[in-house]
Amino acid sequence: MSTDDPYALFAAWYAEAEKSEPNDPNGMALATATPDGRPSLRMVLLKGWDHDGFVFYTNLQSRKGTELAANQHVALLFHWKSLRRQIRIEGPAESVTDAEADAYFASRPRLSRIGAWASDQSRTLPSRATLAGRVAAVELRYPVGDIPRPPHWSGFRVRPSAWEFWQDMPFRLHDRTVYTPDGESWRSEKLYP
Repeated sequence: MSTDDPYALFAAWYAEAEKSEPNDPNGMALATATPDGRPSLRMVLLKGWDHDGFVFYTNLQSRKGTELAANQHVALLFHWKSLRRQIRIEGPAESVTDAEADAYFASRPRLSRIGAWASDQSRTLPSRATLAGRVAAVELRYPVGDIPRPPHWSGFRVRPSAWEFWQDMPFRLHDRTVYTPDGESWRSEKLYP
């Protein structure tokens, strides 16, 4: 494994996490901020990654969706407690293509697709009964067959502009490696723990 390539190192660590983490090895914290710099943090699921970036999906009218529309700068954090490792990634988030969003949406379980239509994510919910009624209404609207992707639901791709790989070590003398762009490649440096 090349330590000069953060993508190769991510692939190796992610493969280990998929084998050892009991739940959601693809869970990542997503930090966004409002235009005036107020931070917001939540867990989302990584749904794909390659050298073009790290992809997740959401309701575009949710808090994260509106913050991303106003400020594309984000940070991701993968924390795999069982491996005592974490990876931080910073970079801009850009919209995935409609074709990518359509393909991923079609792969979701039927009830998840119904939920995308029924939920006004991040807005006040008067009661669980209200949500159940909205789910039932969408089920009546699409009783069989395909459920199209709502116009307010899509994905984002985070393109890394900085990485940090952190490995727990005895006596809090952790191993930290950062990667920053260096032309067409990456420069790595160690940080004090």
